[in-house]
Amino acid sequence: MKNKIKLSKKCRQDLLSKPNVIGVGKGFRHKDGRTTGDEAIVVLVTEKKPKDELPGDALVPRSLRGQVVDVLEIGEVRFLEDEEEEQPFDRAGGSMNRFLRYRPAPGGVSIGHYRITAGTLGAVVKDKRTGRRLILSNNHVLANSSSGNDGRAAVGDAILQPGAYDGGTKNRDTIATLKRFVPLHKTYQRSQCATAGLWENALNKVISLFAPQYRVSLLRANERGNLVDAAVAEPLNEDELSGQILGLGPVSGTAEVSVGHKVAFSGRTSGLVKGKVIAEDVSLFITMAPGEQVYFVDQLITTAVSRPGDSGSLLVNDSNQAVGLLFAGSDKVSVCNRIEHVCKMLDLEF
Repeated sequence: MKNKIKLSKKCRQDLLSKPNVIGVGKGFRHKDGRTTGDEAIVVLVTEKKPKDELPGDALVPRSLRGQVVDVLEIGEVRFLEDEEEEQPFDRAGGSMNRFLRYRPAPGGVSIGHYRITAGTLGAVVKDKRTGRRLILSNNHVLANSSSGNDGRAAVGDAILQPGAYDGGTKNRDTIATLKRFVPLHKTYQRSQCATAGLWENALNKVISLFAPQYRVSLLRANERGNLVDAAVAEPLNEDELSGQILGLGPVSGTAEVSVGHKVAFSGRTSGLVKGKVIAEDVSLFITMAPGEQVYFVDQLITTAVSRPGDSGSLLVNDSNQAVGLLFAGSDKVSVCNRIEHVCKMLDLEF
């Protein structure tokens, strides 16, 4: 059932401007750790703080235009490329080492651009342009978090299975090459505007007279936001890909998902994890690296908690239909792109 909460662009911006608020979306009100079933505007914060520690203009209102507002603490949300040594496990029971080399390679195992650590092979999909089978995962897993013009990745780059962090090498473990990706745009990025360049030069000439060790750069805000963190790779040999996902089996098409729906993913680090959608139509800031944020819109928030290395996992419903692509998370929630955006922007199908 479609959520009836109405949330204008101005309301989102006003709420996101408050300190500690990192996201705003639609969901249900929570009380005493349980969902009430009452629709609400959901405000996501890194940490809930006592009212007496916040100035008046930093407080989140209890209601907006007659609609309930609920505040959820979710911690810092980050991209989930693996960053630390961890042992894989399968929460559904039984051990399953997803860091190994698999041929044919299923979804749920280690993969990555040769310049990153490791993420998850989400699923095998079909290229609508050519009919060929492709590997689906995140931009930051297969394309090294590229904006498309920063030199971080290029079409044709080697994709390793397992990822480099798990021992994969270009000589032995290249399973595919980067086919295409949706560029990732940072919240603030260098402006390509000629006028901005003139202002930068003028300001830096003045600054050089008083503080020659400093320079200024004019950054342009990306107000539109990113819809997906997604990319596909073309296998060197299609026979080296499996149509299965470890712990889940084959995917049976795609579907839309809403708050309250049960979901699951199969990740390189966490194995099979189940949960439910707790917020949709979410606009939020994701930490890309220390001091760098990426703004996303129309995202899903789930209780299926992920860990570093699970990025790229396919999110499915209880009918094994693809509903999202996992790319970020905290120790309390996971963040996923809607699968319809992924398919449309990459021109693919299941």
